[in-house]
Amino acid sequence: MKILAVDTATRTCSVAVVDEESVISEYTVNHQDTHSKFLMGMIHDILDICRLTVNDLDGFAVTIGPGSFTGLRIGLSTIKGLALATAKPVVGASSLEALASQISGSDKLICPMLDARRKEVYTARYRLRGLKLESEQLPLAVSPEKAIENINTPCIMVGDGSMLYQDLIKSSLGPMVVFANFTQHIIRASTVGHIAMQRFKSNDTDDVRRIEPFYIRKSDAEKNLRINHSG
Repeated sequence: MKILAVDTATRTCSVAVVDEESVISEYTVNHQDTHSKFLMGMIHDILDICRLTVNDLDGFAVTIGPGSFTGLRIGLSTIKGLALATAKPVVGASSLEALASQISGSDKLICPMLDARRKEVYTARYRLRGLKLESEQLPLAVSPEKAIENINTPCIMVGDGSMLYQDLIKSSLGPMVVFANFTQHIIRASTVGHIAMQRFKSNDTDDVRRIEPFYIRKSDAEKNLRINHSG
């Protein structure tokens, strides 16, 4: 089974082709430009490198959030278009779960944290039990102070939000906290693909016509619209 996976939840844009056992190819860029400029070109290039066409794929995987409102829409609309055009299944994955999944071999509490702007972060808490990643807190959009509230056990911080507020986190948690290696702070499409692979094997796929981004909070545009209507 071969899956094309895409992540556009943050400033990083990542595309990968994975199978049940390995990463066949992966292409990740980290820049300020909008993902709409590069995503389709990256997909074309990676399929060309793998000597595949979209019709050779068995399905698609994509991060659905939380993350950048614009980035999530670009990634999801692209994958939905490919899935509809090829009649292949699609699986949506949590960006926070993908980050947490990139931490392996630790019994510490895993705290993925993405910059949500407005002095907030998107965060959740996970723990590895055996080979299974289990959620200990649902995703939230909160201040960094709130995100680390009540942590009283050794933990690993991962994600661009944890790096942005690294000093605050260190001063609050002291020796209880360690930070992931810099290579782990970027969501990799290969991770998204392998999370989705388990669901593909169980035929637990999403309805391509109904899958939507998971924003947690409203965008600025939605807030302004509501304010204007109420005025």
